[in-house]
Amino acid sequence: MSLSTLKNRRERGFFDGQFLIAMPGMEDRNFARTVIYICAHSDAGAMGFVINRPQSLTFTDVLLHLDMIKQEEPIVLPQRARDFPIQTGGPVESGRGFVLHSDDYASDSSIPVSDDICLTATLDIVRAISKGAGPKRATMLLGYSSWAAGQLENEVANNGWLTCPANEELIFDRNLEDKYERALAGMGINAAMLSAEAGHA
Repeated sequence: MSLSTLKNRRERGFFDGQFLIAMPGMEDRNFARTVIYICAHSDAGAMGFVINRPQSLTFTDVLLHLDMIKQEEPIVLPQRARDFPIQTGGPVESGRGFVLHSDDYASDSSIPVSDDICLTATLDIVRAISKGAGPKRATMLLGYSSWAAGQLENEVANNGWLTCPANEELIFDRNLEDKYERALAGMGINAAMLSAEAGHA
């Protein structure tokens, strides 16, 4: 599923607003030990973002790359902007940035992905964040994850993923290191006891 399909969707699918939690037998290294927030699911496929994979770039690096600030100028950013998290959202369009955020910020290009969470992929939100005027809760993700029609359903049926309702606190939690374990714990599962042969939820 593409971003344009997300913009034009009319109804939510079964996996909308769900977490996918990779099973230990996940063969694709892009998704090993990942937690993915599904933003859209329909007969056309699905798309979402890995929410526990760090990115080496900083928000200052992003601003420099976009020419919003100059290297030779003193860089003075609000504390929230200096600490703003950048993550790896998935292998598709990995050079493109997306901001997943609370619904207290909206522009003409913002797309609601749940009752409380929006997605914005334009420079206006980056400018707002750099001035300390962005959404209360947000994270930037480089790239996204997508599945063709029927692909995600097959992967879940073949024990590739556990699924559960998404937790907003976990989506925006900046502690990525143990987010996989905490997502499983939210389902009452101890990661150490999981095996590739376990059943799926």
